[in-house]
Amino acid sequence: MAAIRVVDSITKLDASDAGQVVIAGSHGGIYPAYLAAKARLSGVILHDAGLGLDRAGIAGLDYLDRLGMAAAAVGHLSARIGDGGDMAKRGRVSHVNCAAAALGCAPGDACRDCAEKMLQAAPCTTDPPAYEEARFLLRREAGDPDVWGLDSNSLLRAEDAGMIIVTGSHGALLGGRPESAIGIALRGAVYHDAGIGVDRAGISRLPALEARGIIAATVAGATARIGDARSVWRTGRLSALNPAAERVGARVGMAVPDFVAAVIAAGERGRAAASGS
Repeated sequence: MAAIRVVDSITKLDASDAGQVVIAGSHGGIYPAYLAAKARLSGVILHDAGLGLDRAGIAGLDYLDRLGMAAAAVGHLSARIGDGGDMAKRGRVSHVNCAAAALGCAPGDACRDCAEKMLQAAPCTTDPPAYEEARFLLRREAGDPDVWGLDSNSLLRAEDAGMIIVTGSHGALLGGRPESAIGIALRGAVYHDAGIGVDRAGISRLPALEARGIIAATVAGATARIGDARSVWRTGRLSALNPAAERVGARVGMAVPDFVAAVIAAGERGRAAASGS
């Protein structure tokens, strides 16, 4: 029997979630929508991430409509991104797809009420198209840390330690937990600010990364598509920094490749000072 499950990230689903309605703290872009379809849910409610460039924060709703799955997004000023519990408690729906509208879901609904309407739906049985490569090398030069683009922070690998990552994921802590900030020691990291939103949740990861010694920043939602690391790299402009980023010369408004160059240059200065040259 279908039930409502609440998670902080759509990446946490498994086979037991098939047929369920999920409220997930992930943004409503294409990659989370793909994961929802792959899990064969009956319905999903995601976060609109402030919509952002090209309305990428809700692009997954149309994607799921084509597969016949009900989907909705809550407004970024009503609940924290990355926090499914907060969405279920105080989130208000900002957008719905046609499949959700057919079940009675509408903008303005309380998140939990919308999820209950989705319990009427049958599980999605249409296989989603294969997702294009979501992890790719952006920059590699001898002696420098590699720069990897990740459409989702969940694609981090242990071997990325010491590297710089540019990710399409939001810059929020999952469920507000500092330990969710990152699992490995990176040299630098760039996230999407998801419109910053209520409680400034979209940049809440930055202090936790500072505590880990990781130079980090977010890009403004209007400058890059959330969930799209290539877009963050090509057009993203910094919107918020942690103190470590400020110390290497990063500034609000800086382009992401320039931020990466500043991180690398700071590492070179540190190595030179350590060697006494």
